[in-house]
Amino acid sequence: MDEVLLRGLSPQVLGILVRRGADFAAAEDAVQDALVEAVRVWPADPPRDPLGWLVTVAWRRFLDGARAEAARRRREGLVEEEPAPGPASAVDDTLALYFLCAHPSLTPASAVALTLRAVGGLTTRQIAQAYLVPEATMAQRISRAKRTVSGVRFDQPGDVATVLRVLYLVFNEGYAGDVDLAAEAIRLTRQLAAAIDHPEVAGLLALMLLHHARRAARTAPDGSLVPLAEQDRGRWDTSAIAEGVDVLQAALARDRLGEFQAQAAIAALHADAPTVEETDWVQIVEWYDELALLTDSPVVRLNRAVAIGEADGPRAGLAALAGLDTALPRHTAVAAYLHERDGDLATAARLYAEAARKAPNLAERDHLTRQAARLNTRR
Repeated sequence: MDEVLLRGLSPQVLGILVRRGADFAAAEDAVQDALVEAVRVWPADPPRDPLGWLVTVAWRRFLDGARAEAARRRREGLVEEEPAPGPASAVDDTLALYFLCAHPSLTPASAVALTLRAVGGLTTRQIAQAYLVPEATMAQRISRAKRTVSGVRFDQPGDVATVLRVLYLVFNEGYAGDVDLAAEAIRLTRQLAAAIDHPEVAGLLALMLLHHARRAARTAPDGSLVPLAEQDRGRWDTSAIAEGVDVLQAALARDRLGEFQAQAAIAALHADAPTVEETDWVQIVEWYDELALLTDSPVVRLNRAVAIGEADGPRAGLAALAGLDTALPRHTAVAAYLHERDGDLATAARLYAEAARKAPNLAERDHLTRQAARLNTRR
């Protein structure tokens, strides 16, 4: 059974059902039923037209559900005739589904889960594993999200920024479970980039490709984190880097700078340096300046302080850090790093230990703990 094919077809089937007038929640349930039936039937009897087969089965499931409810009276005009099996419409509703799943009334977590289910074609179990939550919890989250968007019309203007934010959140979920969410986000963003001509869509795709290119070098054989400066650059995916740079350059040529393009430019400068010593930190600071103007984000300013510390020395970095809220995530770890660069090992060790206690995950906590222990042995 080709799971990639099914994942690719499911958003098209869902879009066709909704365009025919099906309620989103009922249509999504019908599509999931059709996918289950495909897994059962196709290995022994593969269809000549997989999309048409799925549309026919899903539409029949939707009709069965519609006829079983009092809502049938409101849908009489839609369910009087069943479309005959055959080639499905060539209209691709994937883009409309992106906008529907990223509806502003949804929380970011619900929007991400609904996108993975309806557009990504993942099962509830797979999404739950990726989020490290019980399947029942994820099922409830997806059900609530479907109820929220069930009355949204497809002809309403979509918010590209919301869609991109959802995809960015999907990418940043990482690599837990039996589905690689980072790779899944890249797949979905490629679809979006092919459907809509927008420089920020291209910027996000470039950013994902450039970050994902370093994946193999991010962890040691024992699973511990490897900081960027210590990574084996020979393990970086040069084809992904080349593609990311090409996509970014085409986006920047449009002269409509956005935050994802600026972030991708920073990632490209890191990827372009043969060694950490050859990193163009001055240009990275300049891009952080642009990014800060675009977002006014304290997290951006925190990362800018690190870049200033590399470009102008650790004391300049500490000065840039001084004006930021100490409660920011990673603030203590950044302070520890800059103090170590400045030669104050005692303060750095103390801050590394403090940062370890605040770490959001086990891998980061272990890394920071090791940094503190390393400095304590040198004092």
